[in-house]
Amino acid sequence: MNILVANLGSTSFKFRLFRFDGADHASLLAKGGYERVTDYGKAIDDCLGELQAAGHVRSAADLHGVGFKTVLGRDLTGCVPADEKVIAALDGFREIAPAHNPPYALGIQRFREKLPGVPLVALFETAFYQWVPEASSRYAVPQTWYDAGVRRYGFHGASHKFAAERSAELLGRADVVQRVQQLYQSGPTPLAAGAKALRVISCHLGGSSSVTGIRDGVAIGTSMGLSPQSGLPQNNRVGDLDSAAVPFVMKTLGLSLAEAERQMTKESGLLGLSGVGNDLRDVRAAAQQGNARAQLALDVFVQSTRHWIGAFLVELGGCDALVFTAGIGENNPDLRAAICANLSDLGLVLDAAKNNAVRGTEGEISAATSRVKVFVIPANEELVVARETVRCITAKY
Repeated sequence: MNILVANLGSTSFKFRLFRFDGADHASLLAKGGYERVTDYGKAIDDCLGELQAAGHVRSAADLHGVGFKTVLGRDLTGCVPADEKVIAALDGFREIAPAHNPPYALGIQRFREKLPGVPLVALFETAFYQWVPEASSRYAVPQTWYDAGVRRYGFHGASHKFAAERSAELLGRADVVQRVQQLYQSGPTPLAAGAKALRVISCHLGGSSSVTGIRDGVAIGTSMGLSPQSGLPQNNRVGDLDSAAVPFVMKTLGLSLAEAERQMTKESGLLGLSGVGNDLRDVRAAAQQGNARAQLALDVFVQSTRHWIGAFLVELGGCDALVFTAGIGENNPDLRAAICANLSDLGLVLDAAKNNAVRGTEGEISAATSRVKVFVIPANEELVVARETVRCITAKY
């Protein structure tokens, strides 16, 4: 079974083609992408042309499904056929995810036109948080706000799901692995009576970052909320902010709502704190040269990550594994060390040599004396989308 994963951004289109032998055994056949996209129809044509020229997809009959990593839908989540309901749900929350929802809606429509009869599947980033307890997903806002859709949704779901499954594999918990694999088809299935709980905290740290608490493969809470603008400081997005700040700066600095929103989403985060840029590599380089604002940006990022780890340590009643994933989490031993510093009383101790040796690869970086296992697990969101697309198609057809 050949599954194409389409990743659409505001001006980009990236793709990966997987071949499956069964629901979970996949090989990557091809990958590619285009930047500065203005015509998604042409980008999709170019993608299919590349795959055809390489001999991977000679015709639509050689493609058995297309999976989309959709972000946020109004009144809709999960892993579902990418039909008119999905397009309407994306359109319903276009104001909350303006960089992603319109391109995905357009991309789904274009693929439907180009590949009639090929199953299309949408895996929402919010899908992993369907079973978060209500007390962890509600804001203290009027009921009318909640009814309008104001709640914590959570994002990076594919990444955190992969971390949940892979960490369970590394810890020898086949029962939890199976539970995670079946999650979107059957919901959380009961574990065997007397089975020990598996408590994982997953840190997806990259251009966009979030921390998620996971019990027995199911999310119990996350740092992101209504939109991807919340939680940890992002590359150029503010993260968590007191709601009173918006009317205050509008009055004090004479900003319009649109300008205040632009500054919070384009000039804040690591960029706003450091004054250097929104790429952590540039911020780190400036901090190493003595730039105090750049160092402050790193310190705020570390503190916020530790804050959310601490919250989930309490909520989970402890931790069996701490996972670092995504670009920053996978490639920055110094930040991992700062985040894990002085946690020995909580049973978490890094092995400095192991930590420094792991960059961009999978590995355990905890000390032999650490009760909590600490893993670096490279993100593989596209593989998750492809796997869930196969499961959705198999269940439907």
